[in-house]
Amino acid sequence: MEQFKTLEIVQKTPSSRVFHLYLNRPSHGNALSPDFFSEFPRALAALDQNPDVNLIVLSGAGKHFCTGIDLSSLGSVNSHSGDRGRSGEKLRRHIKFLQDSVTAVERCRKPVIAAVHGGCIGGGVDILTACDIRFCTEDAFFSVKEVDLAITADLGTLQRLPAIVGYGNAMELALTGRRFSGSEAKEMGLVSKIFSSKGEMDKEVGLLAEGIAAKSPLAVTGTKAVLQRSRDLSLELGLDYVATWNSAMLVSDDLTEAVSAHTQKRKPVFAKL
Repeated sequence: MEQFKTLEIVQKTPSSRVFHLYLNRPSHGNALSPDFFSEFPRALAALDQNPDVNLIVLSGAGKHFCTGIDLSSLGSVNSHSGDRGRSGEKLRRHIKFLQDSVTAVERCRKPVIAAVHGGCIGGGVDILTACDIRFCTEDAFFSVKEVDLAITADLGTLQRLPAIVGYGNAMELALTGRRFSGSEAKEMGLVSKIFSSKGEMDKEVGLLAEGIAAKSPLAVTGTKAVLQRSRDLSLELGLDYVATWNSAMLVSDDLTEAVSAHTQKRKPVFAKL
């Protein structure tokens, strides 16, 4: 498997279909460097294509989940010269590239669970909002920080956060850039559950991840795909989409195995995807 400068992929137990993806620049608070934006989509694509992977847990090495974009990488953004139109077009392409790196979480067919401890700031929130399930520790803290750097957040938070926490909450968090706690994140629905310690979170998220990873991979990847697509469709079109999806995927060995296992009162065993 490819070695990364900013990430680490770990399979904690040999037979597990749960793989862990760590943001791995602990001495920099896992700040997002230029290398991260090229490595992150490659790592997710590799996990997506690996038939041994059914689910990915994303977390941060060291004290924080992610302290935002590496400020040293912002210097080059401000050094434009020459034709304003051409430099603007170049910057737009660069922003689209960075956006695409974060959207790689949604493009990955396998569910991605975020387990947050410490700081989750700026670009960390962009990544968090793209994840499928989100958890944190009691001492985690969050901030949609871009406004304090004279930037309009542009990597997905302003597009994804309103659907998660509500429009009013998203507007307030984005305009103030204020720090908010794990308990407030839970109250707003940004995370599903908070844990008293990182150890407890790692244990409980591990059990939940193994539970999902043991389910039919066709059903799990289909559920992620249909839920994502339905966000952008009317109810009627969403229902039509899932009918078309299931007309292709429903009749499978997984369905036969699930029914047999239920009848025989045993755990189902599904083939790799």
